[in-house]
Amino acid sequence: MTIELLDLHPEPADLRRLVEEGLRSSPRQLPAWLLYDGEGSRLFAAICEQPEYSLTRTELALLDQHAKAMAAAVGKGVMVEFGIGHAPKVSPLLNAMEASSFVALDISRSALQEALEGLKADHPTVSMLGICCDHSQLDVLPAHPLLDGQPLVGFFPGSSLGNFRPDEAVELLRRFRHLLRGGPLLLGLDQPRDPTLLEAAYDDAAGVSAAFARNLLTRLNRDLQGDIDPTSFSYRARWQPQASRIEMALVSRCDQTLQLAGRPWSFTSGDLWITEHSVKYSPTAAADLALRAGWRIEQRWHDAEDHLSMHLLLPAD
Repeated sequence: MTIELLDLHPEPADLRRLVEEGLRSSPRQLPAWLLYDGEGSRLFAAICEQPEYSLTRTELALLDQHAKAMAAAVGKGVMVEFGIGHAPKVSPLLNAMEASSFVALDISRSALQEALEGLKADHPTVSMLGICCDHSQLDVLPAHPLLDGQPLVGFFPGSSLGNFRPDEAVELLRRFRHLLRGGPLLLGLDQPRDPTLLEAAYDDAAGVSAAFARNLLTRLNRDLQGDIDPTSFSYRARWQPQASRIEMALVSRCDQTLQLAGRPWSFTSGDLWITEHSVKYSPTAAADLALRAGWRIEQRWHDAEDHLSMHLLLPAD
């Protein structure tokens, strides 16, 4: 059984356009996937190991506990994971489904390769396909023997849907419904709780979250010939109750003009450069979001504290 990679990564011209659009917006914000180059993926792996960040550990425990029930609920099919990242969580499901093939999508080729190689060691008989792409912009899954004519089961863990604004999240879930050709989706969502705990989770004492955010600037310097000094920005993570989300941002330490993508960009002291949001969904908000996107929540599994849930979504009609 082999690992095969398909590269549908956005072209450099698309990257430049996205960065220019983001820096012209108010407040300034870039797509969250830009955080995940090779070094960004490594740093995010380190974030998940910090004591303040419990999401990954909680979700892994939830999957270990309920994998058989989830597998029975979704039935047979090819598991398609959107955004596999550095730490595959799909392993218990592959075992429970007795899967013969698996397809993973991620924006970082290095993270995708590493994740599939790690999975292959535990699942040597499973054929694996990696697709390097921005799954939020993917209109159709590429033609491939592992996908053609097969029933599909979507998997989107890690509360990654929270990185999108609610209207964007609705559009993404609609896109997944199209990509999965009517198949089910297992969706992991983090829920609102004590703001102090949430802010600590996204601004750990070791400073890994801050390094992860600043690595975006290093990546832009490399890919778009910039001259940004990453130390000229501080980092902060704040809970915004009105939007039920954590906002993560780089904050300009001074008045400065930086060069990026062939033109100057001016910041005054205190200006925000938002790196990402993480929206938290209560069970009611999750159900409403699913319905807006044409899904219904068939089942829901959650941890003992009800901080994180895995939802089984089925097409609403």
